Amino acid sequence: MKTESGIALVTGSSGTIGSAVMRRFAGRFDDVVGFDREAPNPPPPGCTAIAVEITSDESVQEGLRTLREHHGAHIASVIHLAAYYDFFGEPSEKYDEITVRGTGRLLRGLRDADFQVDQFVFSSTMVVHRPAEPGQFINEDWPIGPTWAYPESKVRTEKLIHDERGTIPAVLLRISGVYDDHCHSIPLAHQMQRIYERQMTRNIYSGSTAHGQSFMHLDDLLDAIALVVERRAKLPAEVPILLGEPEPLTYDELQHTFARLLLGKEMETLEVPDALAPLAKAGAWVMEKLPGADPFIKPWMIDRASDHYALDITRARTLLGWEPQRSLRDTIPKMVEALKADPAKFYEENKLGKLPASVEEKKHDAATKESA
Repeated sequence: MKTESGIALVTGSSGTIGSAVMRRFAGRFDDVVGFDREAPNPPPPGCTAIAVEITSDESVQEGLRTLREHHGAHIASVIHLAAYYDFFGEPSEKYDEITVRGTGRLLRGLRDADFQVDQFVFSSTMVVHRPAEPGQFINEDWPIGPTWAYPESKVRTEKLIHDERGTIPAVLLRISGVYDDHCHSIPLAHQMQRIYERQMTRNIYSGSTAHGQSFMHLDDLLDAIALVVERRAKLPAEVPILLGEPEPLTYDELQHTFARLLLGKEMETLEVPDALAPLAKAGAWVMEKLPGADPFIKPWMIDRASDHYALDITRARTLLGWEPQRSLRDTIPKMVEALKADPAKFYEENKLGKLPASVEEKKHDAATKESA
């Protein structure tokens, strides 16, 4: 493969997606450089890492000076992944500090340092759009209507890019939920955990189980980003592109599949009636306040449980020649296999906390029976 000239610059390069992007581009460009506040040592083979704190003017300026001195002034593509994300649901100053103002700081720094930038790729989210209903498919012209703090910050950042990109072409990737063969998806991992541990809430859902949200495999996302960069000269000057599997699995199918594979049996999912939603929120609030508790289900999630996101990816097919080659349905068995093979490692990789002693004992008992 011929090496392309210029720099592939990846922000948030130490994250799951960022490090995978770095590895994907290694050897494809003269220089593959990552910006992150904690630069890995060593970086992925064939890549360079520069420690940059995106919330600091001085740190961004110094990082860009180092980039220019060692790698030149021609940036083929900036893949901007650095952002703030949490599951608290509440507004946080960090969304503005990191996601919004951090992006503006980077754009101004690139302009002030007189870099030649062929493309600026921003990792946005499909949930900047208003939720749909089953049977409806969201495209890029679907109304903007974020329903919580995280997508609200992405909407503000998209506007900032529109206002401040100048002559730099921009691609706004509105990405669905990302997973891989070992899960690495916060909502999916916690759903698996509730069933695996047989928690009281494992078969209770506060929204419509006939609704669902699009996901996509990390490898499909990497394919899409590679095509965005490869086709940068042919894309519009500013364009949003939705990425995800068009048909989402319903919550009911997810529940049944996880239960069948994890427990070896079917499990009925009970919907909380709309009239009881305030009680469900109160229950989630109480669980949060219990000593030592850190439940995943937060009160704000009750209101969002029926949000439905099915995607029309015509634009991705047309502009990029891209569509998903993997599916969540086919990958779930691999996730379950990874959990069963090494529960402690799965819990650690997916940040699920300590593996409960009761689960460890059951695994030990099962292994003892097999060896008997």
